Amino acid sequence: MLKPKASPRLISRHFTSALATYQPQLTLTGKLLSLLKQCSSTKLVQQIHSQMIINAIDKPNFLLHRLIDLKDFDNASLLFSHIQYPNEYAFNIMIRGLTTTWQKFNLAIEFYYQMKDFGIRPNNFTYPFVFIACGNVLVLNHGQGAHSGVLKSGLCADGHVRHSLITMYSRCGELGSARKVFDEISEKDLVSWNSMISGYSRMGYARDAVALFGDMRDAGFEPDEMTWVSLLGACGDLGDLGLGSWVEGFVVESEIEFNSFVGSALIGMYGKCGDLSSARRVFDRMKKKDVVTWNAMITGYAQNGVSDEAIRLFNSMRKSSVNPDKITLVGALSACASIGALDFGKWLDTYASERCIQNDIYVATALIDMYAKCGSLDNALRVFEDMPQKNEVSWNAMISALAFHGRPHESLSLFKRMCNEGGAAQPNDISFVGVLSACVHAGLVDEGRQLYDSMSSSFGLVPKIEHYSCMVDLLARAGLVHEAWDFIEKMPERPDEVMLGALLGACQKLRNVVISERVMQLLLEMEPLNSGNYIISSKIFANMKRWDDAARMRVLMKQRGVAKTPGCSWVVIENQVHEFHAGDGLHFTSQDICQIINLLNEEMKVEGYVPKVDFL
Repeated sequence: MLKPKASPRLISRHFTSALATYQPQLTLTGKLLSLLKQCSSTKLVQQIHSQMIINAIDKPNFLLHRLIDLKDFDNASLLFSHIQYPNEYAFNIMIRGLTTTWQKFNLAIEFYYQMKDFGIRPNNFTYPFVFIACGNVLVLNHGQGAHSGVLKSGLCADGHVRHSLITMYSRCGELGSARKVFDEISEKDLVSWNSMISGYSRMGYARDAVALFGDMRDAGFEPDEMTWVSLLGACGDLGDLGLGSWVEGFVVESEIEFNSFVGSALIGMYGKCGDLSSARRVFDRMKKKDVVTWNAMITGYAQNGVSDEAIRLFNSMRKSSVNPDKITLVGALSACASIGALDFGKWLDTYASERCIQNDIYVATALIDMYAKCGSLDNALRVFEDMPQKNEVSWNAMISALAFHGRPHESLSLFKRMCNEGGAAQPNDISFVGVLSACVHAGLVDEGRQLYDSMSSSFGLVPKIEHYSCMVDLLARAGLVHEAWDFIEKMPERPDEVMLGALLGACQKLRNVVISERVMQLLLEMEPLNSGNYIISSKIFANMKRWDDAARMRVLMKQRGVAKTPGCSWVVIENQVHEFHAGDGLHFTSQDICQIINLLNEEMKVEGYVPKVDFL
């Protein structure tokens, strides 16, 4: 703010004129405060502040309130620091501004403790924003401490306090405590119900959210937009397409506006349920589409594997003059990773760099995943090393990428580096899937065993089916198929088709009929429509010259109506993704594609390549 010796001549002519024309009956203080309410810029507030200093008018709270409304963090903080004895009002509006306007949640909590240090008792205008701040940075201990203050102050009956308490406990994962606060409300209003339903839905307790919605209806409350959005999120998590469709019907019958809030929730629900046609119908129906709406549809396509449509929609979004944000980029990068659209992924990397969001932890992790799956491991490493902050997902993406690309020793080295340098980001179950996969690719049996044992002994993790699959694959590839089978039999869980498929593939290479027959029996029970199981089984029998058994598998395949799944590939031409299948002669560029493939095949033969057809 301006220094006390500022000259009156610094005041603009416009401001001086406005001050002179004010009603004569108003005092100078009244005139300045009236003008302050009309200020639309920090510069005008500074001019009024200058006049207050010159005329010894001490009204800092009015100035502070206006600066917060103008979202001027620097000047608001500076002004507050110069208030010698800030009162209850000054602290409350500052904590509110830090929480809602600037979302500086940790600083809001600091101001709460500073308020108490000044001997000022927090009240019902303080606690709601403190709880919101605690819930956003997941500091349960501070939230519980503030809750204790609420109990001592007798503010438990205040609606705003209770609702923010429910939200804080929910976001911190303490759904039991949130429900206790909710149940203790004798006269619940719609906000009470919405707070608890939203808490359940947000934290993945979808069934509880739906059940509580039913209780709310039984209690005679009519849902509003907040209710529908939370309920649709729960429907998507449950895959309950029926209930989600019913919600859409109710929204239409009630003539509720399909705004971004409701429309995006509907699109997200249909996307999670796999009903992309209904999601697109809602999307196309919406007259005004903001970035949230576009994100919901792009994410829906990407998550359901319709990557080419996700990329097309991203391009349409840009043509509609809607600027993509971080969530858009994550969805688009996921689509690129699925189909290997490296050129478009590189363009997205450049786009993120130009807008200074390439180091956002979610965007950077998506970039790592995209580059790794598109085969550009050096770019993936570049993005990883440039990240100023890494979380578990970032480390895991890079560890898995190195393992997948046949650089197992680098993957193991990065895992050790994560243990030593990761800080709060310590190895989890996904980290071990990545590093065990590295052992599989390198054939490091002893290292794999040690890592598997360390999961529970050193990290307190319980192995899951993915870890069992890695160990079976590791043993099988090393030729230890009998040990792999023993491992399966001793597992606490039933083996899945991935694990058994890996063992069956090893049996095929080793021509081990004894173990393969046991595996085949389980696989055909689990996946009776998977053509690969029949074909591999037939090949194993044929290699052992058991022609009748080989023919039996082919006949069984036909009897069950199982068709061999054709191979599928994508080609990107001028940022346009083209998909084609083996034997597909209908694609408009199929002749050109075949000519290129034949040319490549001839060049490979010249280089001495001989295809291995034994295992086809």
